[in-house]
Amino acid sequence: PRVGGSASVQTSRSDSNDATDSFQLGFDASWEPDVFGGKRSALRAADSDLQGAQASLAQVQVSMAAEIAVTYIEVRGLQARLAIARSNLAAQTETMQITQWRTQAGLVSALDVEQAVAAKEQTAAQIPALSSSLAQSISSLAVLTGQAPGALQSSLNADSSRTVDIAAAAIPQAPAALAVAIPAQTLRQRPDIRAAEYRISTALSQVAQADAARYPSFQISGSLGLRALTLGALTNGASLLQSILAGVSVPLFDGGAARAQVRVQEAGLEQARVAYEATVLQALKDVEDALVALQNDSERASRLQAAAPAAANADRMARQRYASGL
Repeated sequence: PRVGGSASVQTSRSDSNDATDSFQLGFDASWEPDVFGGKRSALRAADSDLQGAQASLAQVQVSMAAEIAVTYIEVRGLQARLAIARSNLAAQTETMQITQWRTQAGLVSALDVEQAVAAKEQTAAQIPALSSSLAQSISSLAVLTGQAPGALQSSLNADSSRTVDIAAAAIPQAPAALAVAIPAQTLRQRPDIRAAEYRISTALSQVAQADAARYPSFQISGSLGLRALTLGALTNGASLLQSILAGVSVPLFDGGAARAQVRVQEAGLEQARVAYEATVLQALKDVEDALVALQNDSERASRLQAAAPAAANADRMARQRYASGL
């Protein structure tokens, strides 16, 4: 129902007669009974739109949080790779010097020296590329957090121009055991799937709203007021004005427009259903791809972890052989 108040003052004069005043004060009310549910369907559609917008907002927040986390891990990973590259460069520089001494002693040929120089320069060439990637990642992280591109340099202990390694935080590690079973209920927690569901609810309500427009609509309105010739008489001796009106509007012929509008909304419902299926399939693909990547990366990491002690032992034995003149 709708209720409104009104007040008016009217002054009128006819020919040589004195002017007469008229004061009126009243209330108006109207109500349209929702017999066939058109208004309720419109309300449900608007509510579904609101929930869909909230789900879309949650999707943006989740995506933003994930992008910030990935970029931060990338920054720490590049810092670690840069430190490793500088350590490798120092080791290869030492190896090159040893090779040069052995060449001067006639123990190896100049070919070994050239190979050592090539390995050293190739490692040195990696450092500018890693420094550039690190600077870009830090700038991206700053922009993602709403800051100027260079605002995070000091807080991340990042200075790619330094030749001496600086202290940097460790690379964040994921939990050792992650849930690999993704039931349907868990998959539905994805904001994009929830938003697609709400779009279906909106389309369903719009179909019902369009269908209700094909049936009669009813309206009840009325007014209650006081009328007097003076302002003071409104509270004593004023005329009481009251009216009530009930109406019905029946669509008789519209050239099929109402029925066509129902078909339009039904087509929108089908579109929302297909979009929902596509969203679910894309979500399943994302999960499957992530699980495969997680499994393969875990296997690769375990292989590298197994190779690391052997590489350290080989390095130690090689240094011992060089130190012994072998």
